[in-house]
Amino acid sequence: MTNILFVCSQNKLRSPTAEQIFADHPGVETASAGTNNDAENPLTSEVVRWADMIFVMEKAHRNKLQKRYRTALKDARVICLDIPDDYEFMDEALVQLLKVKMSRYLPM
Repeated sequence: MTNILFVCSQNKLRSPTAEQIFADHPGVETASAGTNNDAENPLTSEVVRWADMIFVMEKAHRNKLQKRYRTALKDARVICLDIPDDYEFMDEALVQLLKVKMSRYLPM
């Protein structure tokens, strides 16, 4: 089982959408969190340690993650999906974009 963490700022739109879309993908366990302190589900050292792969939506998220959680990151692979904060939760365009971007990491 591969533990996959999706990260955005508030954990309200992009990362929860990704978590939900890939929750039933075979061989993976998904979670999501936000880099902001007031996020719905704030990023913690525990969830960073749990993850084998971390997908951030923007470079700023990767920078915050690497700065704040350097010791918790261990061998986790951090990948930036470059998805701007232009979508609503479960927006069809966001769902399609996530599927395309994730296809090289999680064959559909």
